[in-house]
Amino acid sequence: MQAFSSMPPPRRSNNNRGGPPRRPSGGPRPASPPRSGPPPRRPEPEPEDELKQKEEAIELEGVISAVLAGTMFRVTLKNGHEVLAHISGKMRKKFIRLVIGDGVKIQMSPYDMDKARIVYRL
Repeated sequence: MQAFSSMPPPRRSNNNRGGPPRRPSGGPRPASPPRSGPPPRRPEPEPEDELKQKEEAIELEGVISAVLAGTMFRVTLKNGHEVLAHISGKMRKKFIRLVIGDGVKIQMSPYDMDKARIVYRL
């Protein structure tokens, strides 16, 4: 049977945490390996026409037909289509108020044609 001593176990130093040994401060730095040639080139970006077709928002004009809870609005477009729209962040920041009958400019994603963002009051 092992006897327990009243002394605590020795403390480990911060320098010995299982990693590589630290370089003493103030000493010379080890030489870095020489660089060979120019840095690697980045891949060519896609042509701008294809990128714009995928990511560009559709801008339309419409009239607010209903005010809903949570700064949501029902907007009727000129072609008769109705979308659910919310106010953009800058309009919220500037406290721009919208009421039924206001003309607005909206942006829609080409992926979801039922939702939009109101970006400007006409």
